[in-house]
Amino acid sequence: MRILITGVHGFVGGNLVKALKKDNEIYGLDIVAPEKVGVIKTYSWNELEKRSIPEVDAIIHLAGKAHDTKNQSKAQVYFDINTGLTQKIFDFFLESSAKRFIFFSSVKAAADSVVGDMLTEDVIPTPVGPYGESKIAAEEYILSKLRSEHGELKVAMQRDKRVYILRPCMIHGPGNKGNLNLLYNVVKKGIPWPLGDFENKRSFTSIDNLCYVVEGLLTKDVASGIYHMGDDEALSTNELIALMCEAMGKEPHIWKMNRKMMEGCAGLGTLLHLPLNTERLRKLTENYVVSNEKIKLALGIDRMPVRAADGIMKTIRSF
Repeated sequence: MRILITGVHGFVGGNLVKALKKDNEIYGLDIVAPEKVGVIKTYSWNELEKRSIPEVDAIIHLAGKAHDTKNQSKAQVYFDINTGLTQKIFDFFLESSAKRFIFFSSVKAAADSVVGDMLTEDVIPTPVGPYGESKIAAEEYILSKLRSEHGELKVAMQRDKRVYILRPCMIHGPGNKGNLNLLYNVVKKGIPWPLGDFENKRSFTSIDNLCYVVEGLLTKDVASGIYHMGDDEALSTNELIALMCEAMGKEPHIWKMNRKMMEGCAGLGTLLHLPLNTERLRKLTENYVVSNEKIKLALGIDRMPVRAADGIMKTIRSF
């Protein structure tokens, strides 16, 4: 299979190349074009606009602007990249002979916070902020080009094309801690974690599980649609700290300080503009559990190949 990967030189792109290069011809599309083992050639976005790119069988669209945790990026930059580039590459897909298109969106396109036990594909999207909003705008553009036939999404006049919108939760793997970085640094310095009284659960996505799913979407008979992606098990912050300490050979320092007292301190922090405020406490202690049942059912599997705890351990031990 000939596969074009946009954003091929990023973390996910590099791992997909390693996973797919043995049995496929890989081409890249990126803003930089260094030589990369497993990639025959990397093209530029200008070459895409000139249609100077060879025909391929599948397109994996990873290129995008990641969530800026410091909120320093202008909103329009997200829309120019996350929405604008998606429109360009999807139009190319519709004109081409490629049969499969995988768009990497994000759970943040669906919801900034999870209402209920877990986030499923049935949720009405309510993104907060330009990252999630630009991702849902890209999804809407793709969906506007599809139509529903007997409950299945199809490309008009090209019924053999398959389109997948993948919404992973936080991706991590060797060489990339993702948003685990803050917690990792706290644990590494031996700073006690004072929020042990909050038993919040969060979903994560191991890069190995992600590559497995993408390979399945490329090779199996899976219906077009939106699919959430995460590991099978959600982990609490306390469990994460214990795993990190085990990987680093440290004793975990988890303080179960009274929950009501911590909420009171956060409220005071909001009034006095301190680092720990109500909003930050909510983000640190909220549940964000993502269901992966739909993608597992579509792929015909009962479990993801890598357990969440094993994926976290592999990531932490790589540093």
